[in-house]
Amino acid sequence: MQKLARADLLSLEQYASERVRLRSEVIAHKLLRNVQVGPNMTWCFEDRTTIRYQVLEMLRAERIFESDGIQGELDAYNPLIPDGNNWKVTLLLEFPDPEERRVALEKLIGVEDRCWVRVSEMERVFAVADEDLERENDEKTSAVHFLRFELTPSMIEAMKSGASLSIGVDHENYRHSVSPLPPTVRDALCADLD
Repeated sequence: MQKLARADLLSLEQYASERVRLRSEVIAHKLLRNVQVGPNMTWCFEDRTTIRYQVLEMLRAERIFESDGIQGELDAYNPLIPDGNNWKVTLLLEFPDPEERRVALEKLIGVEDRCWVRVSEMERVFAVADEDLERENDEKTSAVHFLRFELTPSMIEAMKSGASLSIGVDHENYRHSVSPLPPTVRDALCADLD
């Protein structure tokens, strides 16, 4: 999947005039890319559309309009776009109550390394997590992680031939899976693969 360049973005003024429409389109797009895994975890499968929107929102929020700042945002977010042989996921741990969240994040250290995808009956592929920076310490994990799932050529071929896809988490304090993913979600994710 092609990475974003400055030419793919809008000026702050252009974005302001198109923001409502673009937001609506991205929300609809994400319906096929966000998957609830158990009661407190969402996987957001990123792609060029979701990351473009995120960059535009960051430029708007930070009022960034200079070349260096724009390039900095592109450099920060482009690694989250799939490369054709993988999926990239923003993992969100969601606990509305602050005290419940604090306790849960203490118990979920390492959860990001126990996330997996499985094409049909093939081996599970566990996530490569948080390549940009460490997001946990000895006391707790973060509520946000970035995951990469590398697929073999045979897995990609199977996906393109209609194989089922399951995802899940196998952590001692959080074991949940979605098996199989709905066909509409599976098809959206298959489009990320070369």
